[in-house]
Order: sequence, then C-alpha cells, then structure tokens
Amino acid sequence: MTVVGHLTLALLGLACVFPIYWMYATSLRRPDDVYKTSVLPWPLSVGSYRDALDELDLARLLLNTTMVAALTALGQLLTSILAAYAFAVWNFPLKRLLYLAFVGTWLVPFQVTMLPNYVLLHQLGLLNTLTGVIVPNLVSALGVLLLRQHFDSFPKELLEAARMDGRSSWSTLWTVVVPNLRAALSALAILLFVNAWNEYFWPAMVLQRGNSVLQLGINSFLNSTETEAWGPLTAAAGLACLPIFALYLALQRQVINGFVRSGLR
Repeated sequence: MTVVGHLTLALLGLACVFPIYWMYATSLRRPDDVYKTSVLPWPLSVGSYRDALDELDLARLLLNTTMVAALTALGQLLTSILAAYAFAVWNFPLKRLLYLAFVGTWLVPFQVTMLPNYVLLHQLGLLNTLTGVIVPNLVSALGVLLLRQHFDSFPKELLEAARMDGRSSWSTLWTVVVPNLRAALSALAILLFVNAWNEYFWPAMVLQRGNSVLQLGINSFLNSTETEAWGPLTAAAGLACLPIFALYLALQRQVINGFVRSGLR
C-alpha cells in the first residue's frame, strides 16, 4: 500500500506540475515551433521573453502588484491576529453569535459586496488607485477562522503567567503569543499574499486606466496581440509566476512548519 500511495501521489504531483512546465517550455520555443508538441523545447530561444518585455512595462507592473499584495496581506494578517485573539481569549456578551456572524461573511459571494464597495470608492475618490484595490480587502474572515484555532489551543498557563507578571492583553499578544506562533503566521501570510497576488476581478473593476497590475497587464497583452503570439504570452505569464516561486523557495521551511507541524490546514 505504501508503494501504491507514493506512486499515486507522484502521478498527482506530475499532473499538477506539468501545465507549469508546459508554459515555460512553450515560452522557450522559437516562434515557428510554438505549436509543436515535443516535450523538450529544442532549440531554445528567449525571443518570446524579449517580445514580452518590449510590450509590457514589467517593472512597473511588478512593483504595483507586489505593493498591493504585500499591503493587503499585511492588513489581513494584522486584523486577523487582533480579531482571532479577541474571540479566543476574551469573554464578552454575544461572543459566539458575533463570531459566527463574522465567519459567515466568508460565505457571502463577492458579487454581493462589489457594487457597494465600488460606490463607496467612487464617493471617496479612490477609483483608479492602488489604495482602492487594497482598502476593501484589509479583513479576511478566513484568516480569523484559521488563527482562532491556534489561539484556542495556545497553552493557557502561559497566558496566566503573563497576566500574573503584570502584562496587559496587548503586551501578552505581541510578546508571548505571536512569537510562539510564527510558523502558523508565516504560512497564513504566504497564503494571503498569494491570494492577493492572483486577484484579477476586483483590480479590473477599480483600475480603469493608468495604474495596473500584472494580471491586468497580461490580459491587455492577450487582447492586443494576435492568436499566434502564444510564445510572448506564456513568457509574460511565466515572468509573473517567478516572484511567487521565489517566495515559496525562500520561505519553504515556514510553509512546512505552519501547515504540517502546527496543524494549519
């Protein structure tokens, strides 16, 4: 059974990785070889990357996307820590009802809230700004739901010791609880960052002109080129994926610790 299980996992892993490999393989083919089905792209060519860089202002798109994803993830992580800590540690009236109502917002489709948010941004003068993309996404019900499980399982003895030591709730949170949950917080931060990085629909509504992010830039590139330009298109998509791959490789240990050892799922 162990051999069968490992073989099944290997096949599933290959099925997940192969589309990514094919994207990069297509981007490295010569223009005349884009439609070839050979597994290995040979001879190699970087012409598609040159064309993509000529068409896209990649530096600006990367900067905008990184700033939006980083600030969104940071805001969601901060609000999730504060809300989850309050729901897990404090006792107050209607606590359970408020928690269920808060988590229930996670089940509300984005299509229900996008028009009120859009109208509010219009009234605040934040349309076509990166701030308008970030502000409505500074709270994550998923983040609160996941972190509350960790705060609930945090040793109550440490909290009591901190309280007897004269620490306030604020000090206990940042000097006792957060340092002991760095693995889970790192894993959640990566999850929130990747989710914000891949967001397309909301930026497409808010950023009408001028400012743009990678996803919108690639989409405009797709609409402005002929169907034969799959090489530059896959090259642009491959370049957009590189920061996420680099982030994962740099923080791989934190991801493993957070999702496997800390039980964050």
